[in-house]
Amino acid sequence: MRTEQTIVTKILDLIQTESMPVGSHLPAQLLADRLRVSRSPINEALALLAEKGILKRELNRGYFLATKVDGPAKDWAGKLGIDETNVVADVYFRIADDRLRGLLPTDFKETEIKQRYELTPAQLNSVMTRIALEGWAEKKPGYGWSFSSMLTTADSLLQSYRLRLAVEPAALLEPNYHLAPEVIERCRAAEMHLLQGGIETDSADALHDRGVRFHESLVEGSGNPFFIETIRRVNRVRRLLSYRSMQERSRYREHCKQHLHLLDLLEQGRNEEASQAMREHLSSTLRNLEKISGILKP
Repeated sequence: MRTEQTIVTKILDLIQTESMPVGSHLPAQLLADRLRVSRSPINEALALLAEKGILKRELNRGYFLATKVDGPAKDWAGKLGIDETNVVADVYFRIADDRLRGLLPTDFKETEIKQRYELTPAQLNSVMTRIALEGWAEKKPGYGWSFSSMLTTADSLLQSYRLRLAVEPAALLEPNYHLAPEVIERCRAAEMHLLQGGIETDSADALHDRGVRFHESLVEGSGNPFFIETIRRVNRVRRLLSYRSMQERSRYREHCKQHLHLLDLLEQGRNEEASQAMREHLSSTLRNLEKISGILKP
């Protein structure tokens, strides 16, 4: 499985979930930052999408969307003949679930993962790279790997939300807070996509990433690097339990409405009200997670 094929699907997912219109510019560095990978696989994926006619490359300007992308990214990948076998994604979730169920030790070797899940060397590299990027396992000095002790219980996810309750409302009250109009529109389009059917059809990856992008975008408007890095860090390590919480999607419609209300308040410069709305939004999510805590348990 080639790395760029995984990135291709993520780029298609991003285009689709944010309802990018034809002609939209896709800067390589922006995509690398959003997907948290280096520019090299991004450039390879963009070239492949241009080869397939999804993007158009303009000299000295970069890549632009050449055709409308709607429907699940994996379906588009299949139409283009670059469909993944989904082995890496399937094994990723199996490892996550086995870890949460206590079936995997804290310390382990790559060969153990390779044998247990019957992976090729390329597949092993892809799945371990993804796990490492998301922050719930890391290489030990010398030899072997170690799972993070963070966010492996239902209480851990609830604790992460209590940290966010302390940080995110405060970020909206920072002096000189500014959320660019194009960021507001991008976030609004993503919420409308979900309300128009994406809640039921989008992958767990897409749902999680959309929520992460929304909250990180609002915190980035503060311009405070301490707030920004704190939220990015907690979002990376909470992904593992967030996936499991997505088995219950009924609350997402209300989430979208709350997100749109927050955007309206910030667009109007009503940051005090937005801060209180953010506190209520996160508190509501925390209460809902407590109700479905059984889903988060092994």
